[in-house]
Amino acid sequence: MARNRDGGRRPNRESETSYDTEAHRRFGTGGGIFGFGPGGSGLPWVFAFLAVGILVVCARLVVLQVLDAPRYAQEASQRRENELVLQARRGTIYDRNGNVLAMSEECYDVYGNPQAIKDADTVANVVAEFLEGEVQDYRPLLDGDGTFVYLCRKADKEACESMRDELIARKLEGVYLLPQMRRVYPYGQVGGQILGMVDVDGNGVSGLEVAYDEQLSGTNGTMIMETGLGGIPIAGATAQTNRPVDGKDLVLSLDIDVQQFVEAQMKEAAEYNKAESGMCMAMNPKTGEIIAACSTPYADLTNTDTISNEALKLKVVSDSYDPGSIFKVLTAAIGLESGSVQTSTYFSVPATILVGQGIVSDDDGRMETMDMNLREVLRRSSNVGAALIAQQAIGVDAFFEGVASFGIGTPTGIDFPGESKGLVRSKEEYDPSLLGSMAFGQGVTIPMVQMVRAVGAIANKGEMLTPHFVTSVGGKPTEWPEPVRAISEDTANKVGDMMRTVAEDGTGTTSQVDGYDVAVKTGTGEQARGGEYIKDKYLASVIGFAPASDPEVLLYVGLNETPYLSYSSAGPAFSAIMSEVLADMGVLSPHGL
Repeated sequence: MARNRDGGRRPNRESETSYDTEAHRRFGTGGGIFGFGPGGSGLPWVFAFLAVGILVVCARLVVLQVLDAPRYAQEASQRRENELVLQARRGTIYDRNGNVLAMSEECYDVYGNPQAIKDADTVANVVAEFLEGEVQDYRPLLDGDGTFVYLCRKADKEACESMRDELIARKLEGVYLLPQMRRVYPYGQVGGQILGMVDVDGNGVSGLEVAYDEQLSGTNGTMIMETGLGGIPIAGATAQTNRPVDGKDLVLSLDIDVQQFVEAQMKEAAEYNKAESGMCMAMNPKTGEIIAACSTPYADLTNTDTISNEALKLKVVSDSYDPGSIFKVLTAAIGLESGSVQTSTYFSVPATILVGQGIVSDDDGRMETMDMNLREVLRRSSNVGAALIAQQAIGVDAFFEGVASFGIGTPTGIDFPGESKGLVRSKEEYDPSLLGSMAFGQGVTIPMVQMVRAVGAIANKGEMLTPHFVTSVGGKPTEWPEPVRAISEDTANKVGDMMRTVAEDGTGTTSQVDGYDVAVKTGTGEQARGGEYIKDKYLASVIGFAPASDPEVLLYVGLNETPYLSYSSAGPAFSAIMSEVLADMGVLSPHGL
């Protein structure tokens, strides 16, 4: 081995290698652990990989913390917050005298969190003890997989608070109370059809409750409750509450005492006269305000489980019928108004008349020809006389225009849902047969509220008003359309005087009211089913007003599908109801009785 200048031995370059040389030999000439090429270094690649990784992580953080942050925050909030609806206090409904007919009272929705309930059997027993229902009604609900389940809706406030106290005393968790409102009806089923129902969420579904739902309902509030693991409400946690806004009150033209009497009378009359149903409407002809109205069967709002769809209908508004002979007062008015007939005009009325393919006769069995004027035709309720006058004197054009002027076939605009338009033929469909049958109330199918409005014009000096129930909303008087003139005052007075004769000495004598002069018209209309008239099933009805000289009350009474004529069925019911309405409304007898 050669020596260096310092005297040391120099390494043999041929037999020994340095550390660098060994590294080159072992890992290649690129050097470094990640070298990839001759003479290259791997460090830049390491940094590149690290940089890319950092960029990916940063990008992901930006997405999570910036772009997706609102969504995740909302989801997290939803998981720890439970939003519940707080129902507004629905407006109170009053009758014309300030009696409460429908109101809202405080109650509770009872709900549970099955995940928080440790002893479901005991909890179910406590709930059943204080609320309606049996243990088996609640027990399955408490075993669910969710964190929220209704146990009872609209439960009594005092019962719920007693239940809560018992649960607390026994340290049973998982059942909670949510303040709510429920509808109550102090007069029970009286006026139920008119008032209508609300559903479990407090929304109107029938009657005035749905017709005025927007005004009555107000605006619901919300309560946001903070919950912990499993959706369990956190005790003492702050609840964010948006308080509800109460609905507006309604004042009706109904007199609840009259309504109660009317319902009792119509139920009795329908049963006694073997009618499929009975219906009635009492109205002030000077204002259009409805004092009472009903149709059987009735709706008991205190037990909604028993209410049928039929009971929720106010048939005088929703169902259509052939009105029968009460239509003759309109025929008389149309004849006078058109100038084609005078009160002094007499007609030679045969015992029968051909109307289309059918022979029409009078119900009194008259077999001889008689001379009759309009008064006599109404007094006797002569079908032959009415048909003859329409066909020979009035004619198609004047009759069609007269029917339209009385609003027949046109909705009245009453503030009640489900009003039927009826079925009235177009002018092009008129022929002698239709003209003759319509003159005595057949061949035209309408809801009886249209007859109430039309005859109301006769009682109100020729002007028709819109029948209505509501007189004020939220303390402000309701506005209704201006009166529409159907006939002249002179025509109205003449027809009204003829109707007095019907009550005094005609088919309406059973409709008289002691101490009052009454103007009426009776009707016994055949009803069609399946295109054919039903044998011995009539709509027996009476419509009229009192006092005849200055009408304050207009009344319609109808018994559908009764085998009896109106004289013996609807007449007595009309007399009893009109007497009660006049007395309750404080209408003094013009005779001082």
